[in-house]
Amino acid sequence: MGLSFCSLSSGSNGNCYYIGNGQKGILIDAGISSSAIRRYLRELDIPLQSIMGVLVSHNHTDHIRGLRLLAVKNNLPVFTTEKIKESILSQGNDTLRGLIREIPILNRFDLAGFEIEAFPVCHDAPETIGFHICGGDRRITIATDLGHICEVSAAYIRKSDFVVIESNYDEEMLRNGGYPYFLKSRIASDHGHLGNHQTSEFLAENFTDKISHICLAHLSRNNNTPFKALETIEQTFSEKGIDLNGKPLITVLDRDKPGNMIIL
Repeated sequence: MGLSFCSLSSGSNGNCYYIGNGQKGILIDAGISSSAIRRYLRELDIPLQSIMGVLVSHNHTDHIRGLRLLAVKNNLPVFTTEKIKESILSQGNDTLRGLIREIPILNRFDLAGFEIEAFPVCHDAPETIGFHICGGDRRITIATDLGHICEVSAAYIRKSDFVVIESNYDEEMLRNGGYPYFLKSRIASDHGHLGNHQTSEFLAENFTDKISHICLAHLSRNNNTPFKALETIEQTFSEKGIDLNGKPLITVLDRDKPGNMIIL
């Protein structure tokens, strides 16, 4: 059994990722509309019936916008922690109550043929988690919406073949942009988002030949560009003397549409 990954949308306006094994699949977050998720899955030739559930990282709108309609209309189970569950239900989503399955943090559970572990990340929500997902001998870690990379998150990233990690803002664009001071401070805080240089420095310092793919995720529409995110990581790797020779493949995930299916 292998592992395939596709980003349906990744950015401040909505986030949703697909992971499959050729027979079954799961979604990570549902931050775009239910109709868009269903349309993108059809375009990728992925039957909705093959989706075994939705893993939810936290309760912010750009991660749960389409969740209620998608789950209720299609009787899809939702997997998240007790604290995130209660925060979602408190936002007028009580029709989800019977569909949400509580999952542990830092303990493995099985879904759709995958072994999954949720781990805490540092973000300004009631609780936020990342996911480490194993399919056969392949491991993927998804860590978005975090203001800094704590040692727990770092440990999961280091043992992965495939890393999906936030590179939300370019530090200069955020500093000189039009956002009010309080919002700039929130984004750049230890419980906000990762900037391009933070992400690039961490990846360069922890790079090993085991990593085959890096996906830069959750780019800000107003404070970043795909070019700047990619330029920063390539420059940082070069300064650290890391010659990739085409490996790993570094991809910037699109904010508004599905990317290519990546198969490990």
